[in-house]
This record gives sequence, structure tokens and C-alpha cells, in this order.
Amino acid sequence: MLRLKQPAGELAPDLFRLLDDLSIKHGQGDLRATTRQCFQMHGIMKGSLKTVISSIMNIGSSTVGACGDVNRNVMITPAPFETPEYNYAREYSKVFAHLFRPMTPAFSEIWLDGEKVATSEVWAKEVEELGHNVDEKMLYDSGRGIILDHPIEPIYGDRYLPRKFKIGVTVPGDNSLDIYTNDIGCVVITNDQGELEGFNVMVGGGMGRTHKKENTFARAADHMGFVPKEDIMECLKAIVAAQRDHGNRDVRANARMKYLVHTLGIDNFRTLVESYYGKKVQPWRPMAEWKYNDWMGWWEQGDGKLFYGLHVDNGRVKDEGSFRLKTALRVITDKYNLPMILSPTQSIVFRDINPEDRPGFEAILAEHGIKPLEQVDPLSRLAMACPALPLCGLAQTEAERIIPSFIERIRALLDNMGISDEEILMRMTGCPNGCARPYMAELAFVGDGPKSYQVWLGGSPVLTRTAYPFMAKMKQDDLEVTLEPILDMFIKQRQEFEAFGDFCHRIGAEAIEKYMESYSA
Repeated sequence: MLRLKQPAGELAPDLFRLLDDLSIKHGQGDLRATTRQCFQMHGIMKGSLKTVISSIMNIGSSTVGACGDVNRNVMITPAPFETPEYNYAREYSKVFAHLFRPMTPAFSEIWLDGEKVATSEVWAKEVEELGHNVDEKMLYDSGRGIILDHPIEPIYGDRYLPRKFKIGVTVPGDNSLDIYTNDIGCVVITNDQGELEGFNVMVGGGMGRTHKKENTFARAADHMGFVPKEDIMECLKAIVAAQRDHGNRDVRANARMKYLVHTLGIDNFRTLVESYYGKKVQPWRPMAEWKYNDWMGWWEQGDGKLFYGLHVDNGRVKDEGSFRLKTALRVITDKYNLPMILSPTQSIVFRDINPEDRPGFEAILAEHGIKPLEQVDPLSRLAMACPALPLCGLAQTEAERIIPSFIERIRALLDNMGISDEEILMRMTGCPNGCARPYMAELAFVGDGPKSYQVWLGGSPVLTRTAYPFMAKMKQDDLEVTLEPILDMFIKQRQEFEAFGDFCHRIGAEAIEKYMESYSA
């Protein structure tokens, strides 16, 4: 498997054409949009790696930082609105990606025979054109221990970070990216004139855990405070340095920064960061309440053009029978030359669409067997699953291949119980590592063995808290008998307009278990 680095989820038309060609010639013929807004290619043989990686790097993209114990792909709200807030979010997601890029030349030495790439990374050019001297900010040494005495890696040093590191950027009110699941979450704060003032910064989120090891757990990030725009890069460097120097390097299962924040508490962690930063972190700024939107369908961009969110089931871009999604994307790209943005929910947003091109765009989708959005089940729109079997060596059971049948069965159950309009945010993984962010969902199935899943309940419909483990083992054949009493209790005891996840959170596991014991269909 090969994964791209795509800050802000952006994908230029030429890059998609290249990936499409490479997947056919060197992969298994499909592409997969991940939950961190980048494409993966599966099935690449070792003998093809050099061709594939060098081709990607020479077109202005990269795979460096898509994996490993460094900062991973920087996520963002996928909505390409032309407003000051959204523009700042896109801008700084690329700034942060460039700030924390690995500096080692080893990658080009291996895959490019030491030659320079034909063109710089696209996002590096963009931040330079916007007036950011990221290298100067990266190398600035305040004398407080952020910068290491290392000739190549001034921030990462010779050991890099204890574990992978994740950053997300959004605007107030838009939690389409699961901002609380990141090691660092940055929220753009502007004044009444739309000018950037700085960022609300949260820290310590993360999903991964291990079955039967209670010292591993999913965690939603804490609000650390507000940082002015002129200090944001130095503050983020301080946070990374705190994790680099104080994160757990002895036990890999406890190496993520969430455990450091949890152990110290947010106040002590803030103090630790301030010791590197050299300033006090200001109080968190008030802002709009969070909402969740997948940004699917047609939207006005704000500059006279449109964007369209195309739902992709579990991110799998493929041709299969009359369903020819991959070909449709290529036809659209070749005809309209549109840039894409991969969404945090494994779907695709086309931006910069001329309004007069909308009929032709829709016709291409229809000709290739792609359902219009209004025909997609809301349960499918809200759902996510990881690849699991047969593509992931960590998988303990199915996820991507079986969640469509779970959705169909749950749809039938909702219909039979008279709550067809209920929309439940549902996620599934084949193991406890949490790649599809199941622990934030209202209802989640986490693989724990062949045809067996843990059931998690009570996540927020706006993705601001973690769910709780409700059932240790549910055989997949017991889906209906497990969910029916829970849904019956929800119907009878919910408050007005209360969402399923909020209900489960309010009632709690003990009350639900007691209700299930006395329930008869």
C-alpha cells in the first residue's frame, strides 16, 4: 500500500490523471480515499515502487509524511468556500504541513537516485507565494529547547517523534473533519472585518487503542487556548517539542500525545508547552457552536462558481459492473480539468465548477451508474469503514466489505420500527486502532475477532466527545436482536429532537442494559 501526502486534501487534475494511470499499470486498478483526506493505492509490487514514487514526486506531490512517526497529512474542512475564514484554514493547513515536513534527503536518495525532484511540492510553492517564510520560522531558535543540535532534522532530531502526529484546521462551527481526534486542532479566529487574529488551539485527541488493555483508550482533545497568528508556528513547534521530549518512548501503545496530555492534565500540559513557547497561552476565544456537515451535493462556492460533493461508499474509487466511478472521475477530470478535495469522510469534492457545466457534469455521473445524492441512504452518507480484510494486516474481521449489509439491515430495522427518518452516524473498523474514527460515532462496531464486533454507543452527532464501550462481543448475526431493544428505548424515552448518540450518552450503558433485560419483541 502506498499513501499520498495531500495537505488540505487537495488533488490537482494532473495528479489524479497520474494516479489513475499508475493504479491501472502498477496497482490493483482502484484507488481509496482515506479518512485523512488522501488517496491510497493498493497492490503495488516492490519492483514498481520506484516508478510509482518517483512519478508522484516529480509531478509536485509526495508520499513523505503520509506515514511514519512524524506529522501526518494535515486535515481541513473540505468545503472550498471563498470566504476569509475558509481561505485562512486552507492556507495554514499547508503552512503547518510544510513546517513539520521531514528534512532528510534519504527519500530522494532512494527513489530518485539522489536527484532533485522535477518540481517542488505544490503546497510549498503556494505558501511561499502567500508570503510565508516557513523555513525561517522552522529554524528560528528561541533557546528554549525546541530546536535540536542536529544537522538535518532541527525539530525531529535523530529519533523523530515517539509516534505518529496529526493536525487538523477548521473554522468556527464546522466540524466536518473530526477536529477533536487530532493531536493538535486549530480553529481560525477572525475579527469582524474578516482579518485573521489567530487560532483557538486544542490538543490531545486520538483514536487508537488495544483490546483488553485499559491503559490504551480513545480520547477527545482538550481546549488549550488562543494563540495569535504571529506566534502560531512557534506555539505549534513548542507542542511538538513537548511531545518529542516527554512522550512515552518505552511503550509504543502509549506513545501518542493524548497519553501525555491525559497524564499531565491540560493545565500542566499547557504549562509544559509554555516553557518551550516562552509566552503564556491566552484563554480560549468564544466561537460558534459546532455543527457537522459532509458538504455533499451542490453548493455555491462564493466566487460565482460551484462545488459538488460526490459521496463515495467507504472511499473505494473503482469500476465494478455498471458502477464505473473511477472512469467517471477520469472523464470529468479530462473534460473540465477540475481540482478535487478529498473529504474527511472518504468522499470527493469537485471545486471551481462553472454553473453552465452542471448539466454535463451530472450527465457524466448518470452515464457511469453513479446515483444522485438524493438516492443515497442517509445512513450510508454518515457511515465510514476502514479497509480491513483483506488489505490490512491488523484487521481481525471485516469492515469495508461488510458495512453495506449492516447498513441495509439497520435500515430495515429503522423502517420496521417506524423511525425511517432517523439519521444515525455509524462507523466500523476491523480492529481497535480506530482508522475510521469509530469512537466518535453515535453507533460503532469495532472488530474483535472473526465475525465479531464490540458495540460502542453515545458519541456526539457533532463529533465532540467519545462514545463508550457498550457490548464486548456481538456476533454479526446478532445485529438486529442487539439493536432493536436499544432503538425501542430510544423511541419511548428520547427527549424532543434528541439525537440517538445524545440519548445513549444521557441514559448511559447501565440503564440500556437493564432495559434490554426486560425487553420482548
